[in-house]
Amino acid sequence: MSRISETFEKLKRSGRGGFIPFITAGDPDLATTELLLVELAKSGADIIELGVPFSDPVADGEVIQRASERALRKGVTLSDVVGCVSRTKQHIDVPIVLFSYFNPLLQFGEARLAIEARQAGIDAVLVTDLIPEEARSWVETLVQDELDPIFLVAPTTSDQRLAEIARQARGFIYAVSRAGVTGARDKIADDAQALVKRVRKVSNLPVAVGFGISTAEQVSQVWRFADAAVVGSAIVREIERLSGDPKLIDQVGHFTRSLIAPKQTFPPTLR
Repeated sequence: MSRISETFEKLKRSGRGGFIPFITAGDPDLATTELLLVELAKSGADIIELGVPFSDPVADGEVIQRASERALRKGVTLSDVVGCVSRTKQHIDVPIVLFSYFNPLLQFGEARLAIEARQAGIDAVLVTDLIPEEARSWVETLVQDELDPIFLVAPTTSDQRLAEIARQARGFIYAVSRAGVTGARDKIADDAQALVKRVRKVSNLPVAVGFGISTAEQVSQVWRFADAAVVGSAIVREIERLSGDPKLIDQVGHFTRSLIAPKQTFPPTLR
């Protein structure tokens, strides 16, 4: 059983919803990213998604696009991101998902990435623009090195593709709450709960819901029908707002805790 699977088993036994924050590696710099990863773990993250900066992040909204641009201007590479995780894992035990587009991974080399990611302590890889029909060799490479391949599904995902994703995915399935790009929203789309129900018909894997979740109320709403909530743009926006502030780490930690305090529990019938 992978560490991500173990995490969800613990959450299930405790009746709690999981919390998965996202940040972009190298924003505002790699040293700060390492401190942020430690702070997120201390602040209640069950799993952390770490974004690899990319020049054309078509699935991301403006907030995360700007974060990628800032990191790329600092010259941050995929190798730097892997090294960042390796150093951070000496201080935290929270599973880390590498969140990337496929191009940087191809340039790095699939086999090399799998080996170095495992050695660094990365637990899973999510490739936003890799479709399941073309992912088989990639999935085999990851699984061989004990990494979970994480897939995105959206309200527009067909039943046929959903079933194919269910066959290949490990760890959990990431359900996009609505069509479109990432970014904070005022409310959770009605499509999210319907999508989670569709996923549960074809897979026993936990389901995490993300894209547009930015408040404690929305996190709580997601926990009522899914296994975990993912918050990205809202946290990245705080990092951007606090750039240059010596209290950045503490303030981001405070904001993160505000999203999950108090952590709520729900009867199994609701999740």
